[in-house]
Amino acid sequence: MNKDENIDEKIFTEEKIKNRVIELAQSISSDYKNKNPLIISILRGSTYFTADLTRRISIPINLDFLGIGRYPGEKDESGEVRITKDLDISIADRNVLLIDDIINTGLTHGYLIRNLKPRKPASLHICTLLSNPARRLVELPIRYTGFKSPDVFLVGYGLDYKENYRHLPYIATLKKHCL
Repeated sequence: MNKDENIDEKIFTEEKIKNRVIELAQSISSDYKNKNPLIISILRGSTYFTADLTRRISIPINLDFLGIGRYPGEKDESGEVRITKDLDISIADRNVLLIDDIINTGLTHGYLIRNLKPRKPASLHICTLLSNPARRLVELPIRYTGFKSPDVFLVGYGLDYKENYRHLPYIATLKKHCL
């Protein structure tokens, strides 16, 4: 079966995402003017969002990547994470902006903040494409949010189900038989 046949409903269209990315880039460019921010992309889900966003940012930036993963056998929402790819650039005295595709409970991002703060960044904030406050368990320094996410499982534009559907240019739900 064609994977696109498994899509139930488009929640955010390609055009809507593109327009919101432009708005976020303009805000970041304004807020971080003359600050040379270090953008940290959380792998892998934020890859598409980070690429589109950073191409639209009009100020000088540096870019690095941080890989995270679950401990084997842990459920996705347990909060038990580990760094699988650490930063190559020091964040000491830097204005750091973490970029991710979605924040649900916030447990993973809380872990990342606790890991990064001792490295003494000048500032540390988060930019997320999607935020699901209905599931939030942790207060986070979210400075930029693309969209409030409905409390459903989403795929596309970096979001995956078993490593599939990331490539879709829109964000959608899957038909129930697929989950």
